[in-house]
Amino acid sequence: QVQLVESGGGLVQAGGSLRLSCAASGRTLGIGVVGWFRQVPGKEREIVSRIEWSGSNPLYIDSVKGRFTISRDNAKNTVYLQMNSLKPDDTAVYYCATSAGRYALTPPSYGYWGQGTQVTVSS
Repeated sequence: QVQLVESGGGLVQAGGSLRLSCAASGRTLGIGVVGWFRQVPGKEREIVSRIEWSGSNPLYIDSVKGRFTISRDNAKNTVYLQMNSLKPDDTAVYYCATSAGRYALTPPSYGYWGQGTQVTVSS
């Protein structure tokens, strides 16, 4: 079992920044990748970014490239999502999740999920 606790969401004006944190505990040796997803009501959950548990090979969807940065603090078993130049379209509930596989990109490939944190960007 892996436990994930997210934090860092909130309300910010367009152009502002937030940093989301995802603290992992439990059987972390089995983690292959950590992904950040987001979901708005009525839409499917989409992956935003993901990074290997080693901290390498970050990936981003096109709409956040150059604005979001994913990273891992090895000592704290925590993955961060630094979000800059936020836009109203970034408004969503953000979730972190883990997968044992290194190439997981879709929600069914992730087995453990955090509770989600709300990010609201006002125009």
